[in-house]
Amino acid sequence: MTRPPPLAIFRARLRTLRDALRVLGPVEGVRFAWMRARRRGGRLRTPDAAHPLLARAGSTDLHVFEQVFVEREYAGLDDLTEVELVIDCGANVGYSSAWFLSRWPASRVLALEPDAQNFQALRENLGPYGDRAALLHGGLWSHPCTLAMDDTGYRGGGAWARQVREARPGEDGIPAWDVPALLEHAGAGRASVLKIDVEGAEAVVFSGDCGWLDRIDTLVIELHGDSHFGDASAAFHRATAGRGFELATCGELTVARRAKPAGGAA
Repeated sequence: MTRPPPLAIFRARLRTLRDALRVLGPVEGVRFAWMRARRRGGRLRTPDAAHPLLARAGSTDLHVFEQVFVEREYAGLDDLTEVELVIDCGANVGYSSAWFLSRWPASRVLALEPDAQNFQALRENLGPYGDRAALLHGGLWSHPCTLAMDDTGYRGGGAWARQVREARPGEDGIPAWDVPALLEHAGAGRASVLKIDVEGAEAVVFSGDCGWLDRIDTLVIELHGDSHFGDASAAFHRATAGRGFELATCGELTVARRAKPAGGAA
């Protein structure tokens, strides 16, 4: 990959610093920009998370932190109230879950993440939230089965682009969870918010039985159209059509909301 010219790198770092100062404040903004430029690890504070968050050195964690807390990619959900259960599929190291738990103090989160190293960081980052955060080491799929990590190098690889596949006979793996099983595990009849960022596997999820969509009040998803799973956007739009959702976009995310939820969140 060709390295950008020095002037472009300087301008990108200056833009990162400016945005970080605006959102994180002078101390944490400078610290974040320095860590981002040097690929250093450490703990970061943000007004949008109740507790400090771990970022691993040399990983994609700081890119994800920037998306969630500097660019505020979930700002399209700011006006939601009375949020009780959030299911976070593809929770990575927990930044989105921390945002949800902090934005809605009465909520609880069920976070699902397939990658073992990401899951360790997820556990550390969500530990301070106590029993408001329940964690599952597994992947989202259209039906229960066993999944294995698929080292495809999708989108350049890195901890933010881990993909899964169905395990081969006799191969060790992790549990696959469909949405009804996640709701049952949470002891809930429905979810206030379902977040899905599963690196293309949503094409599989929305190609199966999607009757569970009637039990979701708000769905926020990153749709991937460049993975080997197929056209995720087409599968998503077919599945959600006629189910009472209003669709909007917020940056890279698609948000499906009900004008009037079909029932109280559980």
